[in-house]
Amino acid sequence: MDISPVTQIRMTQFGLSYPIYSGNARSLKKTLFKNVRQNIKKISPVGGEVVMENNVAVVRALHDITFTIHAGERVGLVGHNGAGKSTLLRAIAGIFESSQGDLHIMGDVHSLLDAGAGMNPDLTGRENIRLYAASLGYTRQASQLLEQDVESFAELGAFLDMPVRLYSAGMGVRLGFALATAPRPDILLMDEWFMAGDQGFHERAEQRLHSLVDHADILVLTSHELHVLRKWCTRIIWLEHGRMRMDGPAKDVLDAYEAAASDGS
Repeated sequence: MDISPVTQIRMTQFGLSYPIYSGNARSLKKTLFKNVRQNIKKISPVGGEVVMENNVAVVRALHDITFTIHAGERVGLVGHNGAGKSTLLRAIAGIFESSQGDLHIMGDVHSLLDAGAGMNPDLTGRENIRLYAASLGYTRQASQLLEQDVESFAELGAFLDMPVRLYSAGMGVRLGFALATAPRPDILLMDEWFMAGDQGFHERAEQRLHSLVDHADILVLTSHELHVLRKWCTRIIWLEHGRMRMDGPAKDVLDAYEAAASDGS
């Protein structure tokens, strides 16, 4: 792999908060406001810390996140459900923006976050492939090669020429995965959706991912499967309630994470 020394992700005192305005939130706000008035305390449910600001319930999904990821690193994100792993990944991808802190990225970023992202359910699989190729600026020849590659990998048979809305969840994952793994970016962001599917798919997906990861300068991966993180990552960032609890070599952090989970801490 030819690594570019300038590829980098730098996040400094980054935070991400959003208010709750839904109908259900009104009851939540009343409950929170009551707690704040009585105890001036914070509540930390799954999904981030919730506080009252100007009589509005605000979720602090990420708080004071600081790290630098350099070219050549393979970084895993761990934490319980709602710890902020996927939120952090989406912030790096540019899906979530914030005025709290700084995020500086050097390099081309590509995300594997949602198997169905960018696909039109009313179009056929083949039409979605061609649309995706056009969005990447592929030539006609490159588009045809992509179509052949995706058709071979996804193994959809006659369904490739049927609307995507008729696909099973597994079929949609195979098509989305094949499309998403076509580019060769500097920075690759992956959520654990790619682990969906049967064992046969896992084996083929892993072979395809190896090629993609080998071409990337930086990998950032989130997964609940610790053996996957041990295998793929050199460094782990442990998140807890939207904050960084530990950052270091994969073995050290994952060992500590498993020990804490067994102790219930």
